[in-house]
Amino acid sequence: MKLAGQVAIVTGGGTGIGRSCCLGLAREGAKVTVNYSRRQEQAEEVVREIEALGGSALAIRADVSKDAEARSLIDQTVAQWGRLDILINNAGWTQRTPHHELELLSEEMLDRTLAVNTKGPLYCCRAAIPFMQKQGEGYIVNVTSVAGFLGVGSSIIYAGSKAALSTITKSLARAFAPTIRVNAVAPGFVDTGFADWPREAIAIAEKESHLGRLVTVEDVASTILFLVTDGRGLTGEEILVDGGMVTLGNRR
Repeated sequence: MKLAGQVAIVTGGGTGIGRSCCLGLAREGAKVTVNYSRRQEQAEEVVREIEALGGSALAIRADVSKDAEARSLIDQTVAQWGRLDILINNAGWTQRTPHHELELLSEEMLDRTLAVNTKGPLYCCRAAIPFMQKQGEGYIVNVTSVAGFLGVGSSIIYAGSKAALSTITKSLARAFAPTIRVNAVAPGFVDTGFADWPREAIAIAEKESHLGRLVTVEDVASTILFLVTDGRGLTGEEILVDGGMVTLGNRR
């Protein structure tokens, strides 16, 4: 087991990519805090799955868009297990809004998107980094999006929030090297129900993928797991997990 004795936090860990990350980390021997904001039942189910594998896990409710709750999430984890080695900033929020309908970008929507997708990871990093520095090592992975590269996706502000997180990733990697490695993973279209895309949009994405299929949550999680295990020569990087869409363009 590559992560035996280590402790990990996955924000938004109860469903989708976060759930797959939690299970993958546990299989490699890490103790895992499964963070959730609203989906307690799903988070507790992930804890039960990890325990059934013989691992250790804890579900903690925290809205990471609030600094005090992000700090509490980190503090509770360290109080439980005495250390923190890995932080996966996966929690996100969006609301599908046509990009040409600028008047639909309400102040509430703008604030919530930026709070969860950009401020939340930064709050968690700020709270986690001092513990990692004391240990002399730590690993952070931020989940961004191809939307931040292409200016597409569920809304203009969603794309902007993920582009901002890409830059924050590089800044953190530079600021806290060599003690802490900070990288990002940018998923493409993943059918998790996150943005409530209609079936026709999913079908188009499948046709456009150079893999001939949509990227799965397991594809994304395995890339994140690589970064915190074998990818020790990487920091400040952002890995696209999108079936070649950004690099190669549409297959059609």
